[in-house]
Amino acid sequence: MSELDKKNIDTAPETEQENENNGVRNGLHSSGMDTAVTEKYDASQIQVLEGLEAVRKRPGMYIGSTGPRGLHHLVYEIVDNSIDETLAGFCDHIEVKILPGDVISVKDNGRGIPVDINGQQGLPAVTVVLTVLHAGGKFGGSGYKVSGGLHGVGSSVVNALSEWLEVEISQNGHVYFQRFERGDIACDLKIIGDTDETGTLIRFKPDPEIFTETTVYDFEVLQRRLREQAFLNAGLKISLSDLRDSENIIEESYCYEGGIASFVEFINESRGLIPINPKAIYFSSASGDRCAEIAIMYNDGYNENILSFANNVRTVDGGTHETGFKLALTRVFNDYGRKYNILKENDKNLSGEDVREGLTAVISVKLTDAQFEGQTKGKLGNTDITQLVSQTVYEKLMIFFEENPSIARDIFGKALDASRAREAARKARELARRKSALESNSLPGKLADCVDKNPENTELYIVEGDSAGGSAKEGRDRMTQAILPLWGKMLNVEKARLDKVIGNEKLSPVVTALGTGIDEDFDITRLRYHKVVIMADADVDGAHIRTLLLTFFFRYMRPLIEHGYIYIAQPPLYKISKGKKHAYAYSDEERDAIIEELGGSCDIQRYKGLGEMDPLQLWETTMDPERRTMLRVSLEDASQADETFSILMGDKVEPRREFIEKNAKYVQNLDI
Repeated sequence: MSELDKKNIDTAPETEQENENNGVRNGLHSSGMDTAVTEKYDASQIQVLEGLEAVRKRPGMYIGSTGPRGLHHLVYEIVDNSIDETLAGFCDHIEVKILPGDVISVKDNGRGIPVDINGQQGLPAVTVVLTVLHAGGKFGGSGYKVSGGLHGVGSSVVNALSEWLEVEISQNGHVYFQRFERGDIACDLKIIGDTDETGTLIRFKPDPEIFTETTVYDFEVLQRRLREQAFLNAGLKISLSDLRDSENIIEESYCYEGGIASFVEFINESRGLIPINPKAIYFSSASGDRCAEIAIMYNDGYNENILSFANNVRTVDGGTHETGFKLALTRVFNDYGRKYNILKENDKNLSGEDVREGLTAVISVKLTDAQFEGQTKGKLGNTDITQLVSQTVYEKLMIFFEENPSIARDIFGKALDASRAREAARKARELARRKSALESNSLPGKLADCVDKNPENTELYIVEGDSAGGSAKEGRDRMTQAILPLWGKMLNVEKARLDKVIGNEKLSPVVTALGTGIDEDFDITRLRYHKVVIMADADVDGAHIRTLLLTFFFRYMRPLIEHGYIYIAQPPLYKISKGKKHAYAYSDEERDAIIEELGGSCDIQRYKGLGEMDPLQLWETTMDPERRTMLRVSLEDASQADETFSILMGDKVEPRREFIEKNAKYVQNLDI
């Protein structure tokens, strides 16, 4: 997975985490007699950061990070302002361009940012919007009734973190222009032409002084976000162009009249569908200044995928709208099942898990005064939206089932199968618990555990094959490194229900060694190792093993990924020797560079697998904390990762082929 899709499940060097930890240790454990404590503390030491200085001083507080995620967030802030114009009914086309030099251009055909003088500041309104934090038309005025950007920091933060920013506003028959440099006014607002159009054009170049890691934009990252916004706003056209390479210009347009129904169908393209229900089920309703849209569709998989939004903002942690949806969905199934005798008198009610198995759903609500929890806006808190969503789902889905009994029975059949599997999983779980109680001190027979029992210090290497496992056991640091060899074909959990996963002979050693349990029994506080390292051969079979394990961790032990405990070892591909000198290469390019450095005519050993390395070689290349390179697996976008796993590990061949062909450039060059 790390080779095929570094965009969807992001990977970060291990040293980044270790540097952070070292920084904490070195910075916080100072003596109480530290001389800094005795320094004079008076009014002269109080700093007042004026204007946008605070943003440049602490950019992470406003955009999350100064890495790639924060870089792309700048674009989202400007686009979100244009989408607010769409929500207000004044914009139906947004053009986003990546220009040479990674300059971003965002143009809309909305009303245009006001250019008249703001009474509070004595400056043109556009100047205020771009230079003053918490300034905008979303704080109780009539500018926007529905808006995702409630904090009023978007445009000004982008301005502050850009080397330069230019704004052109078409309004009142004129084109107005103003330029800023690192948040400061470079020229006053002026008229540069005449026009009959209205709208706003913003161009900006991210500041390399802030974004020291990279200022290069990833087309596919922007593509996913903008396509999602087009789905959420039916009829809105969003154009995305990459003009950085004049010989390879990319131009795409997204416009979906079907809105979120099209979104659900798009998500399910890579999944096997229930034959009788090839289209999304869509319903909506409104009450006062609130409206709700829901689209659902079932596939033949076993995982649920619910995406919820409020005012076009993705609520990754759910909230009141998602709660209302889940409650109503379960009630519809049980009430309909009882009414039409699908559920017999002695049958238990279906659970929420049963009715959501294989479900893809998009919930989109729009409301004034949206109450998001936290700066990240990850969870909606408006309690009154629960009733609107719940009532909409119950009434309209019940009518749909009654008007389409064949579809209803097909979906019910899947839910009943899920209920039976859940009962089987419960029995398997109880059996596993009883076995654990009887063998409370037992660990997998092939596990070579470490001496240190402090999880913060310890590592578990999950190694492909007994041969490599033997080398790893001999070469490891026995104090902190544990080795668990795996052999044989592992279960693909993407194609199996939970009852088949629990107690699986290939997966249970991993679960037992980690000590956390899985699924609803998962408890991360019982984790025995804070580094879980997948170490497999650098070939197709090794990549398959890694993907199977990552699929298992993602589906049933996701907090391991969310907390950054999963790593992927990077064994070398070559050993290059000349005389008494030798070096290891991790790519063909590195091999060629080493050969040139050693003066050519070298002996080259190509490692076909980990088992070809003796214990010392495995230690010094792949396991020695002082010299190894490892990738830490992190979860950048859960919904994108869900789609990726479904493509890679599902039944459909064509989406998988397309994915691999598209991402082949991320695969290491392998001589196989």
